[in-house]
Amino acid sequence: MTAPPRREPDAPVAASAPSQALTTAEVAPAPSPGAGPGGVSPVAVRPLWPEGPPPGNPEGYGPVELLVIQPTPFCNLDCDYCYLPSRDDRQRLAMATLDAALDRVLESPYVGGDFTLLWHAGEPLTLPIAFYDAASARIAAALERHPSRQLTIHQSVQTNAMVINDAWCDCFVRNRIHVGVSLDGPAFLHDRHRRTRTGLPSHAATMRGIAALQRHAIHFQVICVLTEEALHHPDELFHFFVDHGIHDLAFNMEETEGENLESTLSRPHSEALYTSFLQRFWQLWIENPSQLRLREFEGICDLADTDSRIDHTDMNHPFAIVNVDASGRLSSFDPELLAVRTDEYGDFVLGDVHHDSLSAVAATAKFRRIARELRAGIERCRAECDYFGLCGGGAGSNKYWEHRRFDGTETQACRYRIKLTSDVVLSGLEAMLGLPAA
Repeated sequence: MTAPPRREPDAPVAASAPSQALTTAEVAPAPSPGAGPGGVSPVAVRPLWPEGPPPGNPEGYGPVELLVIQPTPFCNLDCDYCYLPSRDDRQRLAMATLDAALDRVLESPYVGGDFTLLWHAGEPLTLPIAFYDAASARIAAALERHPSRQLTIHQSVQTNAMVINDAWCDCFVRNRIHVGVSLDGPAFLHDRHRRTRTGLPSHAATMRGIAALQRHAIHFQVICVLTEEALHHPDELFHFFVDHGIHDLAFNMEETEGENLESTLSRPHSEALYTSFLQRFWQLWIENPSQLRLREFEGICDLADTDSRIDHTDMNHPFAIVNVDASGRLSSFDPELLAVRTDEYGDFVLGDVHHDSLSAVAATAKFRRIARELRAGIERCRAECDYFGLCGGGAGSNKYWEHRRFDGTETQACRYRIKLTSDVVLSGLEAMLGLPAA
């Protein structure tokens, strides 16, 4: 769920770690002037199928915006808030599996134009540069196999940046790969949660990688995970990013999800602390308007400026996102769901790219159950929540991990990311405009 040549690829930002910054949102006309406030990830103002869905897609699924591919489950860090299991698994995506994943997407009735291939879920740069050179050639070959698809596949990678050097920078430029970096601010915050498997800090190595990107004038976005500890330090976080020449930032909330069984943001008084944090960060942001782009603030301001509202998000709309793990198993909706098993649903694997078309996946009972329950949850949110127009019904993974079902409504994640954030931003805008408080 989070930018982007000043010597950079012309890819849209589609990076996130550990989770929801992957979301892009669909925007519909504002329902009424009285709609409630809300917060949102960056919005993409576009209709789903302006001329109607193509043949073979009567439901109007897609269009595909994001193809998330796991090059390896392995990660050289052991972050204590990570949702992913099997981070010590060194399995590697085979090029034949990449070919199959690309073919399944490109042959499907769910493609409507350009999309982003995001290398994610594990640490992608634990594989060698040669892997991404070969993968880029395979992407070009896939487009040649499907000449009717007049589109571009943008590449993006979400990385801890620890191994980035001049050679990696050359790879990013050569293959037009957009870079997202996971960095939780200054060392005393970052190293509290993001340590190596032997317990060593990772901040210095990440900063060396960022320095290499800056040396090569490669644009990048930073994803910063906010834990309860970070909420005590808005000034330190703001000035750290600005002082280190990091100008494109997005916040992810630490979530109760997957392997992370309890978020530090579940502690008493964390919501009040988060509100205070955002109020101070807003003040710093307004006082230094050219210093930092913050996804959360800009998304809400854009919606307010255009009087637009969100109808749904890619993370709850079928085949807006297609996820493929290193073995070729595939899913749709939230990437976070692909790697987990549950008592209620079993796993969320919907097929295998080696032998299942996306249309065949859409006909399975498991897919239809998930899609039906997600839709029910979206409609409940639409009917019950004043913030719906700035959220679009939320992410299924948050609903599942907090409610053990997809047809629920409010989650802790939506209170932080949507409700509290938008209250702060809209109150700030009202103050700037001299409007009376609502």
